[in-house]
Order: sequence, then structure tokens, then C-alpha cells
Amino acid sequence: MQPAKIPSPPRFTEHLDIPAVLMRDPCYLEILIPARNEARRLPHTLMRTIQYLEKQQYSSSVVVVDNGSFDKTADVVVNAWSDRVPVRLTGCARPGKGAAVRRGILTSRAHFIGYMDADLATPIETLDAVIPLLGASPAVVGSRRISGASLARRQPVHRTMGSIVFRAMTQRVLRGLTDTQCGFKFFAGDLARTVACQLSIDGFAFDVEMLLAITEMGVAIKEIPVIWSDAKESTLHSLRDGTRAAADLYRLAHRRPT
Repeated sequence: MQPAKIPSPPRFTEHLDIPAVLMRDPCYLEILIPARNEARRLPHTLMRTIQYLEKQQYSSSVVVVDNGSFDKTADVVVNAWSDRVPVRLTGCARPGKGAAVRRGILTSRAHFIGYMDADLATPIETLDAVIPLLGASPAVVGSRRISGASLARRQPVHRTMGSIVFRAMTQRVLRGLTDTQCGFKFFAGDLARTVACQLSIDGFAFDVEMLLAITEMGVAIKEIPVIWSDAKESTLHSLRDGTRAAADLYRLAHRRPT
């Protein structure tokens, strides 16, 4: 059987002012993992991700963005090794998932770039569906709510209720997507870098801001169904992070072009 054709990335205008010394070597696909105190969960995630990428015909790398960890997160990354898939560590002193992802995107030279959760809530094999789509759809994101998706492990009731409220608020800012918060998103590298330069939200509403900016560029976002498992040790603090995300959504709604 002939291997699936690897798509070529589309081109977008970049506006970067990042010192060359901070930029990583180019590759076909780079996966970002924002992490804060993830020393317990990262070993399994890195092992599974590396094993998968080593079998692919394209070049790739994994970048863990350490978002102010005070456990052994950095040691886990430094000790991860593959002779084919570089595993890199970069720091982000500014707190927040959005800040960490933005830092990773803006220091990347990859043709395609994406980010996923440190708990591997979505199986890495989902890339089998993502990669063939990226040529025609420069923004491919996972959805837990589209037809074909399944929940292997559901959220606790309090987080489920919080998600319902958040989705309702999100619909006032960004319509047409079933799930903005699934932690499995991949983009043409130039598109991601161009958009990341425009973003300012550091917290969990970062995903909404990024997807909104992409749609305002006239780029269609392709949602695909995923298998998803809720993590018992999630770093999401429902009250604190939920309040902050709600405030960020309010600001997005009021600055959106009419």
C-alpha cells in the first residue's frame, strides 16, 4: 500500500520580531505541550507521543513549554530521548496556558504546529486523521461534541456545569464551532504564527481568542471528532480559572468587530 500523501503547508503572511537564537530548527510537524507541574503525567504522554511520531514518515519534534513548574517537570523533559524525534524544553515565565502556547508558537519554525494537553486526554493516534486534512484545511481542531466523538471518561458534575455555562458564553463571541476548548488543535505554521502575534489572553479563553482571530481572517476551521478522557488531576481550577475566562470572553465579545 502506498503511504498517504503528506500535504504541503499553505502560506500566510508572518509578522515576527523574535530573535533568531530563540527560534527552533524547522521540521514538518511540531507538537507543543504546555505544562505546569506535570512531572507525574508527562512521562507517559511523552513516551506515547514519541513512539507514535517515530513511526511517521515526516520529520517532527515535541516541545514542552514549562509554565513556571516547581516540581520535576523540566527533569522529565530533559531525560526524554529519541534518536529521530527531538524533545525540547522551553520556558514561559508568564503564567497561563495561553501565554505558554503563544510562546511555543512564536518560537517555532515548523511547517505545521499544534498543541495538546499534558495528560494525553485525546489519543495521539488522532493525528492519523489530522495530518491528511492540514493541506486543504490549515486549521484542524478536535471536538468532543461533534458527531462521531466519544467520551471515554466524563468530567465531574461541577466541571460539566461549568462547561455548559462557558459554551453558552462562547457562542456570543464565536459561532459555528461545537467545541473551542478541546486540547487538540493543529495549524499551518505560518497561520499560527501570524495569528499568535495578535493575541493577548493568557488564560483558558486563549483558545477562543485564537479561533476567533482565524475566522476573522476568512480561514475555515475544520472540526474532527475525538475520543476524549477527562483527567482526574486536571490543573484547571474551576472557580478561579472560570471567573478569569468569563471576564476574558466578556472583553472579546465587546471588542469584536460589528
